[in-house]
Amino acid sequence: MGRGDKKTKRGKIAIGTNGKLRPKRKKFKVKPTTLAEQDKKDLQ
Repeated sequence: MGRGDKKTKRGKIAIGTNGKLRPKRKKFKVKPTTLAEQDKKDLQ
């Protein structure tokens, strides 16, 4: 259990993979709205 173990956080870092224990960071949690979409909302 450690550096070579695929199921541990340390092992995933050593192997260079991601997974359930070490999910990839999403750049945006919420999709940003465009100016056109904001204008539509303002008109309603």
